[in-house]
Amino acid sequence: MADPVTTAAAAVDIADHILPHIRACIEAIGLLSFLNFQERQSSLQQAVEDLRDLERKIKSEVAAETNRLKDCPPEVERWLNRAAELLEETKRFVEEKDEETGGSELARCWCLCACSANLLRRCRLCYPIAGKLQEVNKLIDAGKRLATAGREPEPGLVEPRPRMPTFGMEGMLKELRGYFEDDERRIIAVWGQGGIGKTTLLNELNNELESRAGDFHVVIMLTVSTNSIADVQRKISDRLALPWKEGEEEEARANFLAKVLGKKKFVILLDDVREKILLKDMGIPVPDATNSSKIVLASRNKQVCCEMGAQRSLIMMKLLDDEASWNLFRSKLSDEAIDAINHKKNVETYADAIVQSCDGLPLALSVIGTAVAGLMAEGEWGYVVKATKSKPQKIDGVNEMFHQLKYSYDRLDRTLQQCFLYCTLYSDHDSIKRDQLVDYWMAEGLIHNNAGRGHHIIGRLISACLLQSGDSESDVKMHNIVRQFGLSLAKQEGKFLVKAGKGLKEAPAADQWKKATRISLMSNKIKNLDISPDCNDLLTLLLQKNSKLEKLGPKFFIFMPNLRVLDLSHTAITELPECDKLVSLQYLNLAYTRITELPQKLRVLQALRHLDLSATTALKNTNDNCSKLLRLRVLNLFRSEYGINDVNDLNLDGLSMLWFLGITIYKEDVLKKLKKKHPLAKSTHRLSLKYCEGMSSIQVSSFEHMKHLEEIYIESCNGLKELIADADAGSTTHLQVLTLAVLSNLERISVGPAPHHFQSLRDLTIVRCHKLDNISWVLWLESLERLVISHCYGMEYIVQEASTETQTMNGVSTSQQNEIEEAVTDMGADSVIQSSEFPKLRSVILNDLPKLQSICCARNFSCLESIRVEGCKNLKRLPISRTYRIEKLKQICGSDEWWRTIDWEDENMRAGMHDYFIPI
Repeated sequence: MADPVTTAAAAVDIADHILPHIRACIEAIGLLSFLNFQERQSSLQQAVEDLRDLERKIKSEVAAETNRLKDCPPEVERWLNRAAELLEETKRFVEEKDEETGGSELARCWCLCACSANLLRRCRLCYPIAGKLQEVNKLIDAGKRLATAGREPEPGLVEPRPRMPTFGMEGMLKELRGYFEDDERRIIAVWGQGGIGKTTLLNELNNELESRAGDFHVVIMLTVSTNSIADVQRKISDRLALPWKEGEEEEARANFLAKVLGKKKFVILLDDVREKILLKDMGIPVPDATNSSKIVLASRNKQVCCEMGAQRSLIMMKLLDDEASWNLFRSKLSDEAIDAINHKKNVETYADAIVQSCDGLPLALSVIGTAVAGLMAEGEWGYVVKATKSKPQKIDGVNEMFHQLKYSYDRLDRTLQQCFLYCTLYSDHDSIKRDQLVDYWMAEGLIHNNAGRGHHIIGRLISACLLQSGDSESDVKMHNIVRQFGLSLAKQEGKFLVKAGKGLKEAPAADQWKKATRISLMSNKIKNLDISPDCNDLLTLLLQKNSKLEKLGPKFFIFMPNLRVLDLSHTAITELPECDKLVSLQYLNLAYTRITELPQKLRVLQALRHLDLSATTALKNTNDNCSKLLRLRVLNLFRSEYGINDVNDLNLDGLSMLWFLGITIYKEDVLKKLKKKHPLAKSTHRLSLKYCEGMSSIQVSSFEHMKHLEEIYIESCNGLKELIADADAGSTTHLQVLTLAVLSNLERISVGPAPHHFQSLRDLTIVRCHKLDNISWVLWLESLERLVISHCYGMEYIVQEASTETQTMNGVSTSQQNEIEEAVTDMGADSVIQSSEFPKLRSVILNDLPKLQSICCARNFSCLESIRVEGCKNLKRLPISRTYRIEKLKQICGSDEWWRTIDWEDENMRAGMHDYFIPI
C-alpha cells in the first residue's frame, strides 16, 4: 500500500503541472465569467432598468409628436416594439436572482472562486444571460441615438385656476369626485342658480387634476356662455398649442381638433352652458369607453344638463349652511371688522343679520363681505342691514342675491352708478375696451370731457367688485351675475333694451323701442332695420358687429332727437340715411363700414364731438362735413379711402377743440405742411401715407411736432427710396406701430443708435418692398414684440450679421456701421452679435420671401413664442441653438418640405426641435 505522504506529494506535483493549463483553458473560453453567475445577473438587471427608463422617455416624446398630429417615425416604432419584447424576454433571468439567493442549502454552497455549487444550472443560464445583456446594451445605444435634446415640456396637464374658498361645498365636491371616478359616468353636470358656486367647484376639480398626470393627457376649462363656436375652438387650439388659421371653415377646424383630442384621454370642463351645444361643432369628441375621457359642465338650467347627456350624473348645488356662510363672510373681512364683531354686541347682531339675509348664496356673501370689509362703527353696520332688506328682484333665478349686490351699488355716487349700468349694454363675458367705454360715457354726459376721470371710475368699479380686470390692460369685463343684477336696476332707473349677443336675425319690434333710453343690439345677425321707431328718450344706440346689416330705413333716425351715442362700426351699411334730426348726437362710429359718402346734412349735427371713419375703404366724399363740425374732438380718417391731396381739403383749422386726428394723406406737400408746426400736427395720433408720388425720402425726426403720433401706415408711395429714423436725444417720437406696404422702390431704412425714433416701436409689418435685401436695423428695436415680413422678393437676410472681422450691414446708418466696426475691432465680431438681442419679441411671421437665406445669428430670445415661415425655400437655418435661451417658444409653423431642409447643429438638435414643428 502506497505511503499517504508520498501519494499526497505526487498529487501536488501533478496538480502544479496540470491546473495552470486547466485555468488557461477556462480563461480562454471565458468560463470563469460564466461561472460568476451573480455578477452577470446584476449587470443584466441594471441594464434592464436603464432600458425601461429610456423606453419611458421615448414614449413621452412620441406622445408629444402625436399631440401635433405627426406620425411616429418607423425606426422609433420598431425600437419601441423591440424594447417591449426584450423587456419581456429578460424577466425570467432577472427574477432568477430571487430563487438563487434564497434560503436553500445548495444556493449557499460557494466554492473559493465565488462560483455556485449548482455549476451545471449556472452554466446553462450564464450563456443566455450574457447574450441578453449584449442585446439590451445594444438597444440602449440605438435608443440614445433616437432621443431628442433640449425639448421644452408640452403644455401642462392643467392650467391652474384661481383658488376660491370652498366653505360648505365639501359634500358637493365629494359627490363630484365620486361621479368622476365612475367609468360609466362620462358626462357630468353641476347645476344651480347664478352665484351659487358652480365655477368654484369646477375650478377646484381642475386644480385637483394637476396630480393626475398618469390618468389624463390634458385638462381644458372653457367658459362657453355666448361665445361663438370660433371663440371656443380658438381657446381649445391655444390650450393644445395648435396653429390657428384665420378664415378657416369652422367645420374643418372642428374636424382637426376632434382628431387631436381623439388621440388623447382628456377632461373638458364647460362653464356657464346656457343652451344645448353640439360638441362636434366645437371639435370635442363625445367621451366613450374607448377613450375614457370626461366632460363636466356647469349650467343654471337642469334641462340643458339633461339635453347634454348628463341626466344620470346631475349634481344640484346647495346653498351654504349657517356655519359655512359665516366662515365665507368672515374670510372677506379685515382684522378690524372682525374685532368689531367680536367685541361689539350690536355689530355682531348686525353682521349676523347680513349673513342671514344672504341666505347662503356664496356670491352675495363674497360681494357684501368685500363691501363691508373695513367697517367698524355700529352706524355703518346698521346702514348695511337696512340696505340689504330691500325687496329682491325676480330675474332669471338670481333674485336671492340682487338685493345684496344693491348695497355695493348704493355706496357709489350717482355718476358711478350710471357708469356701472352702462356696462350692462355689452353682451355676457364680452371684453370691454376701456377707451371706448370712456368715450361713450363722455358722449352721454356722464363725465365731462375728462378721460382721466373715466379711467378712475373704471378703477373704482373694479375695486367695488362690480367690474373685473380683463385679459389685457386695455380691457375690463363684467361678471354675468353682476350684469344681470345691473340689468334689473336698469329696468327701474332707466329703461334699457338689451339684446346684445343673442344671435338675433331681426330687430325687436319698433314698439319695444319707444320708451327705451339705451338700446344695445350689438353682436347679432340683423340684416336690415327698415323701420322708423319713435324713440324720443333714446340716448344710446349700439348696433356694431352686425356684419350682415346692410340697410337702415330712410326715416330710421327721424324720431331720435336726444340720441347722443350711435355706433354702427363693423356693419355692411353703404349709406347713412337722413340724419339731420340727430341734433344731440355727440358720438358717431362708422369705422369698418362700406359707406361711400357722408350725408350732406351731417354738418347740421353741431353737437358731434367724436367721428370715427377709420378703415372706410369705400368712402369717396365727405361733402366737406368735417370742417363744419366745430365741436369735434376726435376725427379718425386713418386708412380711409378718403384721403387729402391738400391740407385745405379738410379745412380743419377751425376745429380748435380737436385733440385726436387719424388721417390719410395722398401728397407729400400735405405732409410737409402738416409737419411744420401746423395746428393739426399736435392732434395727429395715426397717420396713413398713400400714393404720395415724388416723395423719395422720409425722415421720422421731421414728425417731431406730432407729439402724440402712435401709428404710421405707408402704402403705395412708389417714389419712396429711404426711411430714416435717426437718433435724436432731445425729441423722440412715441411711435408704436409701423406698416410699410407696396413700396416698390424702398431701398434703405436707417435707424440710428438709441435714443432713436423707433425706440417705442412694438409692431412692425413690411409687405411688398422688393428692393430691401435686409432690415438689420431691427436689432435696435428694444420694444419690438411682433415682426411681419411678407412678399418682399429681394429680401435675403432679416439681419445681416458679421461672421468675420468685417461687418456689412446694408440699410444701417453710417454712424451705426461705424459703431459696429469699432466694436468689432475692440471685441471681435461675435461679441457684437451676441450682445444684440430682441428682449420683447414674441412673434415672427415670414411669408413669400423666395431669396431669404437667414433670419439672424442664434441669440437669446427670452420672449419668443411663435415663428411662422411660408414660401421661404432658401431659408435653411433658424436662429436657434442650445447655447441660447428660447424657454417660451411654443411653435414653429411651416411646410413639411421646408422643415426637412433645415440645417441643425446635429441630429439630436433636429429631433429635439421637431417637437415644436406645426405643419401648415
